[in-house]
Amino acid sequence: MEPLTDWPLPPPDVVLRPQDLHIWLAALDGAANLWPPFWPLLAPDEQERANRFHRAKDKNTFVTTRGILRVLISRYLAVLPDQIQFTYSKHGKPSLMSAPETRALQFNVAHSHNLALFAFCYDSVIGVDVEKIRPFPDAEQIAARFFSDHENKTFQTIPAAQRYAVFFHGWTRKEAFIKALGEGLSYPLDQFDVTLLPGESARLIQIKESKLEAARWSLYTLAPMPGYIGAVAAAGQDWALSCWRWPET
Repeated sequence: MEPLTDWPLPPPDVVLRPQDLHIWLAALDGAANLWPPFWPLLAPDEQERANRFHRAKDKNTFVTTRGILRVLISRYLAVLPDQIQFTYSKHGKPSLMSAPETRALQFNVAHSHNLALFAFCYDSVIGVDVEKIRPFPDAEQIAARFFSDHENKTFQTIPAAQRYAVFFHGWTRKEAFIKALGEGLSYPLDQFDVTLLPGESARLIQIKESKLEAARWSLYTLAPMPGYIGAVAAAGQDWALSCWRWPET
């Protein structure tokens, strides 16, 4: 599948069906002005975390991103944004506290520079990542350290002029997968392979040398804005993928 580049405004009533995978894009350029209305929606522990940021920009980005997340969840579950309660895995991945009146909504968030992505589905683990493509002198050293042998061999065949873009394609795909697992960087990045070649569809090739295990997953490339690349990973196949732009962006 080609990278998804069409991010229209959402319809008036967004419905998340069992086989739907929804991705939302939000530009954070105006976070300094956006965050105040979101502050009352945050739980005390989120406000405390926000106040620990030393830079105002980082605080504004966190509050805005978490506020948008709460508003989006509230739309899917028809609950007030400030009534949403999160729980966290030992590696810090947030999820919703289970409640009998809500379905098993799964979500994940990523941001890079002035851009945030929010991914949602039901009843399946999900992970999303985004990076700004930029000159990155350490790309080859990081690839050598964290990519699998297969990925490194592929990476070395890429012309030098394309390596930055290819590196970020690979990195976002790998990050999306481990974020879906909820294990962070504790999961060895060299224990699974993703596709890297330009023009090649995003795909998990094998997980711990098992192609069967990799076939249980879906991996998609996202192109949210010029100069950015993203990826989303979800367990299962045949997802109906939709991408929307946060209306206030």
